[in-house]
Order: sequence, then structure tokens, then C-alpha cells
Amino acid sequence: MPTSMPDQERPSVLPGDYNPAEYSAEYKLLYLQDLVADKAYEAITEFLEKQSEYEIASLLESFPAQNRLLIWEQVPESIKGEVLAELEYDTRQPLLENISSQEISLFTQDLDAQDISEILDTVTESVRTSVMATLDEETRVQVNKLDTYDDWEVGSYMDPDIIQIRDDICLADVQDWLRENEDLLDDESQELLVVDQSQQLLGLLSLVDLIKHDQNTLVSELIDTAITINDRLDIQDAAAIFRSEDIRFAPVTNSYGELVGQLNGEDIMEIIQDDVDSTMKNLAGVSQDEELFAPILTSAKSRSVWLGINLCTALLAAAVIGQFEEVLAEVVALAILMPVVASMGGIAGSQTLTVVIRGMAMGQIGGSNRVWLLNKELWVGAINGIIWAIIMAFIAQLWFHDIEISAVIGFAIAINMTAANVSGISIPLMLKRMNIDPALSASVILTTVTDIVGFMSFLGLASVLIL
Repeated sequence: MPTSMPDQERPSVLPGDYNPAEYSAEYKLLYLQDLVADKAYEAITEFLEKQSEYEIASLLESFPAQNRLLIWEQVPESIKGEVLAELEYDTRQPLLENISSQEISLFTQDLDAQDISEILDTVTESVRTSVMATLDEETRVQVNKLDTYDDWEVGSYMDPDIIQIRDDICLADVQDWLRENEDLLDDESQELLVVDQSQQLLGLLSLVDLIKHDQNTLVSELIDTAITINDRLDIQDAAAIFRSEDIRFAPVTNSYGELVGQLNGEDIMEIIQDDVDSTMKNLAGVSQDEELFAPILTSAKSRSVWLGINLCTALLAAAVIGQFEEVLAEVVALAILMPVVASMGGIAGSQTLTVVIRGMAMGQIGGSNRVWLLNKELWVGAINGIIWAIIMAFIAQLWFHDIEISAVIGFAIAINMTAANVSGISIPLMLKRMNIDPALSASVILTTVTDIVGFMSFLGLASVLIL
């Protein structure tokens, strides 16, 4: 069945032996919306049984809050814990409000420490204490270890449940141990972490070496170097290391060199996605915590702060325009052309800003290359400014038949686009030095700069050349 089936062809019942992979995410959403509207509880349960925890979490987050509880009640008990761990905080919290600590304990009994820690971050302290008391000693220690880290540190994202072997045993002993504990390895495992008697990380043993070498060989003779990550490192810096080294996982060590966990590629991918989402929201002046189906008042409140800041910057630009009332009253054409100057500068600056913020997030901007980029953007702005200044001057001449107006609009566009490009790189660099997230406030500052420079150059030149 095609994944792009139009709405009118969507069946009211999916075949019992259907393959979920054959249906697009949007198709599943539309189908589930029909089931929810009809309150077809049994059909919802049957549908959800065929979805993974990732798909169910995504579907829950695609519904307004009032429908989520209905869907949640139909989620199979066996995977409710996995689904909770995949949900965003604001989606998870309302679902857990009316669930007892006994039920949460049942949901978490087969989860790893990472997922349990994620869920317990959402509940009250009394519920957390009750659930922690039901965990086995090893899992409880791992959850407590994760909770000692700040949200931005590698340690809060690492997997504390690691497969480690000693360096002073032979390969045959390693194989025997793995056979006795067959659940330790998954399909993606390719290396084992090697430690000494004091838990100091020594390196990696690949599964290929484990198999192909003489089984009497000591592990210490086959250790490969490992790229390690400190548990207190900023998670964004860790993501940059993963990208630059092209690694799938990395052992995590503390300041004493002791192995405390491992950071997996799937965790890094989630971090990168969260960072992209956060950057997009910040650039638009939206709170990082605002979800798509957040309550109306919550969304209105989170956006109003930046709307207020934008109003202040707009009033500042208006104050600049107010200084040139005389020339505007004299030449009406200037009022018509003013938005063109501001718009061209705004677009040019936004292009530079987007590229620079992405480069900063990727760890590609720093040191001497900042000067090179500043020089590059100066010339890019100047070249584009001159090209579009000539084009706009020509259009203005055809429109108003006034060489002075054409010259004013041309010079103003060239000046503003050049200034916009330079501002697009200098503003985020300056904010970073001040320990302010460039994605959060750079766009507002850039808009203010391009408006003020554009209006001042345009109306200032008009005052000189026309009046």
C-alpha cells in the first residue's frame, strides 16, 4: 500500500497483517485521529500494539493535551515505560500526574538506568523515593550516579551499564564469560572496554580480535586506543568530538581516569536533534520549552517576551525615522522605498547569521578564522550590495524618473547590505564572548542594526542630496 495514499482512500480499518513500515507517519496520525474521534478504544489498542515505543511517543506528541490521556490508556502495559522515556518532559508530566508509584514501578522494572532516570525527573520527590526503593541495588546506584550530573554534562547522558573486561585475562576466558552472559552483547556491539584492577580505562578490545587470535592470548596484548570523553564535559562539545572523529560510541571517564560509563551514537543524535530544535525556536523568538500542542496561554506567554523586545527595537527604528520628518514630508517617494532598504539588509544579514550560527554549533569557528570570515562577509556584502543597488536604482529611475532618488536608494542598499553581512558574523561572535546564546538574541539585535543603519543611510543621504 502506498505511503502517500490520499485521505479519501484511507480505510476505516487497517488489515490485521499489515506492515507498519509501509505506512507514513502522517498516514498513521490521520488513521489514529479517526479512531480517537470515534472513541474506538479496542481499535486504538490494536493499532498501538503494532507500533514501536518511538512511534507511539511521536503520535502522542502529535495530539492536543485533551486527547493524549485517552490514547495513553490504550498503550500496551508492556511498553508504557519505554514510551514514557521517549516522551518530551511537558508531554510526560501530565500523563504521570494521576499514576501511583506502584504503577510507575511496574513500568520501570525492565528499563535501564538512563530511561528510569528520565522518567523519575518528572515525578514528585515522594514518588521518586518509592520507586527507587523497588529497584535492585545495581540499578539504584546507576540512577543515583546519573542524577549527580547537571543537564548539560556528558554524565547525565551516558549509559552507566557497560560491558568491561580485565586486561590480565585470556581471550578464552572472555568468550566463556560472554557465553554465560549472552544478553550483554547486542547486534551493534563491536568492542569491549578494557580496565585494570583499579577501574582505570586502558582501551578497547574488538570482537574481531577476540575471535581471530589465539585463545590463550592475554587481553592486554590486543588493546586498541580509545577516544575518551570526560564525564563533566559539555554535551555539545562531546557531540562535536563525535562528528569530527566519526565514532559510534566513546567510553566516559571521570577526572581520575576511571571508567564510569559510555556515550552512544544514538544519544548524540538525540542531542543534535534537540540542539537543532532549540536553535530554530530561539531564532524565531520562541521558548525552548514550548511544544507544538502546548496550551494557548502557555504559548502566548512564552512568545510575548520576545514580541515585547521586538516592539522596543521597532520603536527605536521609528525614532530614527522620526528624525527625518522634513525630508519624508517633502518627498513622498522615500516613504514608498524605505521598506526595500530595510528588507534587503534584513535578508542579507539573516543569511550570514544562519551560516555563522550553524558553524558555531559545529565547532568550526574560532581563533584566526574569525578574522578571515569577517573579511569574507564584508566583501560578500559589498559585492551583493553593489549589484542589487544598481538593479534597484534602475527600477527607481523607471518608477520615479528622478536621478537623485535613484542614487539615494542605490547607495543606501549598498551600505545596508554590507553592514548587515558584517553584523551577521560580528553579533553572534560578540554574544558568544559574553556567554550569551547567539541563537537566542542575535536575530533581534541584527534586525535592529539593519533597520537603523538602513533608515539612517537612506534618509540621511536623502537629506543631503535632495533637500
